[in-house]
Amino acid sequence: MILHCLFRGATLSLSCIILAGGKGLRLGRDKALEKINSLTLVQHSVTTLRGLGEQIIVVTAPGKTDLGLEDFPEVRVVEDRDTGKGPLMGIYAGLSASKSELNLVVACDMPFLNLELIRFMVSQSEGWDAVIPRVGGLIEPLHAVYRRNIKEVAAELMAGGAYSLRQLLNKVRVRFIEETEIGLYDPQNLSFFNINFPEDLEKARELFRQRSS
Repeated sequence: MILHCLFRGATLSLSCIILAGGKGLRLGRDKALEKINSLTLVQHSVTTLRGLGEQIIVVTAPGKTDLGLEDFPEVRVVEDRDTGKGPLMGIYAGLSASKSELNLVVACDMPFLNLELIRFMVSQSEGWDAVIPRVGGLIEPLHAVYRRNIKEVAAELMAGGAYSLRQLLNKVRVRFIEETEIGLYDPQNLSFFNINFPEDLEKARELFRQRSS
């Protein structure tokens, strides 16, 4: 599917990359398979992003391919090259599998993705290698849009033993999406609510209950 960007009149291709390879150490179990209502967190992400772009890629740890995605035949599951190296390697694996110039990258533990905010971010990508929200002075590199060509920069960093996302961003052109812009689409900043601890999971379940009541 091709996204028509209303803000600049451009037509851009997009793929969606979901990172699901984390160990969930703070939660104490694999967060990708935790359920809210009847869907796991990774299934929530896939369901929300279905139809947004040309393809959906789920990046997981080596050998961790049983993600309950059999009912989503359009999803391509790819494995990291190595474990314990952090999200930069996951982003690299996803970009390497992508066939699109632009790529949305999200962590699988963000159950409140906002499609209008995502479309706005994509519309701001012209002339930039990455489009990243900034909330409370903190950046959100795992809710961002990346050009596929930054995988070459990532490869160079990792070849030198560097796995920091900040090091990557220091080497590419970044458009930061500020809170005033985010607030037009997601005034509560729920897009960036992620699951780290059991209490986060319970809060997310309660928010879903409130939305459905």
